[in-house]
Amino acid sequence: MPSVIALVDDLMFLSRIREAARGGRAEVQAVRTLPELVEACRTPPRLVILDLDSRRLPGLEALRALRQEAALAEVPVVGFLSHVDAEGARRAREAGCTRVLARSAFVREVADLLAAAAPPEA
Repeated sequence: MPSVIALVDDLMFLSRIREAARGGRAEVQAVRTLPELVEACRTPPRLVILDLDSRRLPGLEALRALRQEAALAEVPVVGFLSHVDAEGARRAREAGCTRVLARSAFVREVADLLAAAAPPEA
């Protein structure tokens, strides 16, 4: 069962997420559609990552759908977007995004985010 679900279509960012996951215990599952995201989250993950800049993936719609599910309302969601998109960041926060990061900050912090999302050691 993955501890991190990523709705990301930018292959460079997905590659960075997967590379960062190799160094820890977090297992990442990439999804490409809103139905896939909802299905993957049936067992609540420890973190959801959303590409809020994607024109093909419904980042804000996905965020709203997650927050409507009682079992997922408290799952941490980290969204990333362009540093100049202040309006997009505001909308994401209003929709319930736990953290909104500029793309550059996300790249710097992804390893720490995944380490925090790793399941506890048995």
